[in-house]
Amino acid sequence: MRNLLIVVAVILAILGYSSLFTVSEGERAIVIRFGKIAQDESGQAVVYQPGLHFKVPFIEQIRKLDARVKTLDGQPDRFITSEQKDLIVDAFVKWRISDFSQFYLSTGGNERQAEDLLMRRINSGLRSEFGTRTIRDIVSGERDELMEQALVQAGDGASDLGVQILDVRVKQINLPTEVSQSIFARMRAERNAVAREHRAEGRAEAEFIRADIDARVTVMLADAQRQARQIRGEGDAEATRIYGESYSQDPEFFAFLRSMEAYRASFAGGDDVLVLSPDSEFFRYLSQMSGTNND
Repeated sequence: MRNLLIVVAVILAILGYSSLFTVSEGERAIVIRFGKIAQDESGQAVVYQPGLHFKVPFIEQIRKLDARVKTLDGQPDRFITSEQKDLIVDAFVKWRISDFSQFYLSTGGNERQAEDLLMRRINSGLRSEFGTRTIRDIVSGERDELMEQALVQAGDGASDLGVQILDVRVKQINLPTEVSQSIFARMRAERNAVAREHRAEGRAEAEFIRADIDARVTVMLADAQRQARQIRGEGDAEATRIYGESYSQDPEFFAFLRSMEAYRASFAGGDDVLVLSPDSEFFRYLSQMSGTNND
């Protein structure tokens, strides 16, 4: 009897442990009974909130689903605009499970499968929105409207998955590599052309400034030379006047002074040779000086 009681107690403990389950914060749980989702009296699926709950052991199975907001960040994809231009678009999606029973029936509770289906529908919505706009429209300011329309289309397409799309955002829009290279080459050529034009204008302006400065320098030098000649002429005239006044006061002394200056200029070099007649007018004052000394 004692052994029977122990066995019964163990069985009851196992049954009691099997009938209890917990749902963590950020999760929701649904009950699978005979392969179908358990429903309440109103026909709605039974969804358990976080906490401790009971179930029928060995008959009901619990499937826990993540109820938090999740981010789906896929790989950049290629889209075509209305002008048949390719764009590489990188977008992400914020989503969460809104109908747990529908989500389980649509995806089997597999989040990876749900994300694959969501990304296909998001890309489809973005593709249709990009296809109605040009690159200029997308870049110039219609990106917000584009994301709003993509959010509406994605929300309509995700309702049958039991998923709510909270936000669709385009992170980055790039041109394909081959297109980017051609655009960069064209931009580089345009910038080089502008640079050459600016350099040519700069050289022309430099030549103009240089010619203007040269003309001013020429005028200034000519004016300076004119003033110098004028001043030199005035000085020569003044010197001539002074010489004239001096000569008129004592012509003999003036002639003597000029002769002395001529002698000094003639005999300045030690190796100079001057051949003249002894009775030449050039030696007049020397002859007088010699005669005086003889006297």
